[in-house]
Amino acid sequence: MTQTYADIATSPNPSPPSTGALDAQNVSCWFSGRKVLERCSLPMHSGRVTALIGPSGCGKSTFLRTLNRMHELVPGAELGGTITLDGTDIYGAEMSPAEVRSKIGMVFQKPNPFPAMSIAENVLSGLKLTGQSYRNRDDLVESSLQRAGLWEEVKDRLNDGGQSLSGGQQQRLCIARSLAVSPEVLLMDEPCSALDPISTRVIERTIRELCNDVTIVIVTHNMQQAQRVSDDCAFFMIEEMGAPGRIVEAAPTEQLFGAPADQRTADYVSGRFG
Repeated sequence: MTQTYADIATSPNPSPPSTGALDAQNVSCWFSGRKVLERCSLPMHSGRVTALIGPSGCGKSTFLRTLNRMHELVPGAELGGTITLDGTDIYGAEMSPAEVRSKIGMVFQKPNPFPAMSIAENVLSGLKLTGQSYRNRDDLVESSLQRAGLWEEVKDRLNDGGQSLSGGQQQRLCIARSLAVSPEVLLMDEPCSALDPISTRVIERTIRELCNDVTIVIVTHNMQQAQRVSDDCAFFMIEEMGAPGRIVEAAPTEQLFGAPADQRTADYVSGRFG
């Protein structure tokens, strides 16, 4: 029987990976002394897709960037609380920033293939930047593009520039680039916001297929997308202008949308605000 997009989007993961469990406990963030996140705790389970939802400006992307130490790259940024990957503190002495970012990859809102590199070179660029070796270049390029759902579309043009691709293809190329370094977790910051509906559908299908291998955390403003692609969901909001963002409620996606425990969550997912 042919598996439809709807089947893929809702089917459970039959064999979740044994690594890639992220756990944030009491995470607070500051920029130049201004608190933007307040004591956010959230487990992100292996082999599942966790969606971060909420109005603009409530700290979702900031929280996402704490998960692979990108927050600390901003001058004046501070962090409180702990974040662990498979029980190891990612901000502790046991893991360097480079090691953290090789295990926890990031796909940004706007596709950003390197303009001077070919499609194949873009896939391998993360390995070169981190000094990792690889045995068979062609096999790694093919497997990474296969996993990102792009191989069939580009297999005859691997020497073309990465920016010769369409927007949706560029985003999948960026996913392939992240996958080439064999991450345990993939973070996605609104990866479909700049894409057309067809490209969005392909990216969403890719997300559901990838969670068989990696843990995925995605920021999205699209409530329907959160329902389609995620297993678990966390709702962020601020109480008033200038206040730090908080997690109001976190639960399995079906529960959070179908029977939220907090009235503020119910108001947001039903479209009464946000």
